[in-house]
Amino acid sequence: MGSNSGLVITLTHGSEKHKIQVLAQEEHDDPTLQDLAEAVEKVTSVPLTSQKLIYKGKSLKEMEQSLVDLGIKNGCKIMLIGKKNCPEEETEMKKLKDLEKSVEQIATKLEDVNKELSGLQKGFLSKNLQVEALGKLDKRIKTMMEQLMKILEQIDSMEMPDNFSDCRMKRKTLVKKVQGFLAQCDTAEGNVSQEIDKLHSKNLALAK
Repeated sequence: MGSNSGLVITLTHGSEKHKIQVLAQEEHDDPTLQDLAEAVEKVTSVPLTSQKLIYKGKSLKEMEQSLVDLGIKNGCKIMLIGKKNCPEEETEMKKLKDLEKSVEQIATKLEDVNKELSGLQKGFLSKNLQVEALGKLDKRIKTMMEQLMKILEQIDSMEMPDNFSDCRMKRKTLVKKVQGFLAQCDTAEGNVSQEIDKLHSKNLALAK
């Protein structure tokens, strides 16, 4: 080709149609698939990493290949599949990831509580210290449950339009995670109160 007039292709993306002129980076080269993908990103706002370009039913993958070698000529039709970069969705995704971090921190605290509880069940502490220690564990579990409920409320209040499909999936898995940990807290709380009851009944037996 030599002259850098490039190629003009017709791109279809959902219901949209674009005429795109693809120029090569280097003056004497033919434009490559990479050049096409970059031009597509500029016109459609679909990032390179999310693009699937299809020509004659085949997915185009060889980024360094020239369009001529791929059989793409002036006026060819190429189909694009991919989601536009949506700053709003990225913001929501970041919020979800931050909440997920908080959930993971609570999960670690819950593990500690369960370890301490099994230590207490082995009876390493004297009776009166056990009652005090169990009371503290109970408080910690209740705090965790409050934090988890707050996180659920925050997730719930997030705006999620239908097209935020990645966010909606993330939200779903995060809600399941939080509910799972709430159930674990519930179990831990039950175990703690059982231990407290045991101690009280022992004390009552001793007092008789």
